[in-house]
Amino acid sequence: MRTANGGPRARASPSASPADPGLPVGSEQTEMRMRQMCGGSETQGSVPSQQGGRGSNACCFCWCCCCSCSCLTVRNQEDQRPQRASHEIRTDIPACEESPTPTLEEVYAWAQSFDNLMVTPAGRNAFREFLRTEFSEENMLFWMACEELKREANKSTIEEKARIIYEDYISILSPKEVSLDSRVREVINRNMVDPSQHIFDDAQLQIYTLMHRDSYPRFMNSTVYKDLLKSLAEKTVEA
Repeated sequence: MRTANGGPRARASPSASPADPGLPVGSEQTEMRMRQMCGGSETQGSVPSQQGGRGSNACCFCWCCCCSCSCLTVRNQEDQRPQRASHEIRTDIPACEESPTPTLEEVYAWAQSFDNLMVTPAGRNAFREFLRTEFSEENMLFWMACEELKREANKSTIEEKARIIYEDYISILSPKEVSLDSRVREVINRNMVDPSQHIFDDAQLQIYTLMHRDSYPRFMNSTVYKDLLKSLAEKTVEA
C-alpha cells in the first residue's frame, strides 16, 4: 500500500508500543519491571532512612522497650536473689561464752590436747579469738551451734534451730559457710525435710577435725596463747 504522497506505507511493527513507538514491547515491559523493582527497593530502603530520622526514635523506643523489659526482668530477678539471701541469712555473731579466768594449769593443759582446749569455755573463747584473726571464726560458731542443738528436745525448736544453722553455715549463699565435702552436704539436704537434733553430727565432726589439724597447731604458736600464758604466769609469781 502507498501513502497519499505516493510513498510506501510503513507496516506497523508487531513489537512496537503505542505509548513509545521507538521501544519494543519487550524492552518496555523489562523497563517497567525494573522500575517496579527499583520502586520496591526504594520503598524498603526508605524504611531505614526514616528510622534514622524521626522514625528512629519510635524504632529505638520500641527496641528499647522490648529489650529493657526482658533485661530488666532478668536483672530484677538477679537483684532479688542476693537481697532475699542477705535478708534471710542471720549475720549476727553470738557473744563469747561467760567463763571464769582460766588458771595457769588449765592453759598448760590446752597444749596437751585439743580436747582439753575445747572442753572449757575459757579455752573455746581463747581459740575463737585466734580463729577471728584467721577469718575462720565460723568454724567455732558452727560447732557451738551444733552443741546447742543437741540439747534441744522440742521438735518445733529443733526444726527452727536446724533451719537457722543451715542458712548460717551450710548454705552456699551464706558468707559464713563452712567447708564440708559433698557427701555430708547431700545427707544434710535430704534430712532437712525432717531434721533432728543430730542432723549436723557428721558435719560437726568434720569441722572439729579441721580445726584440730589445721588451726590448733598455729594457735599453740600464736601471740594469743603465748600472751595469755605469760600474763597468768606473772600473776602466779606475784601471788
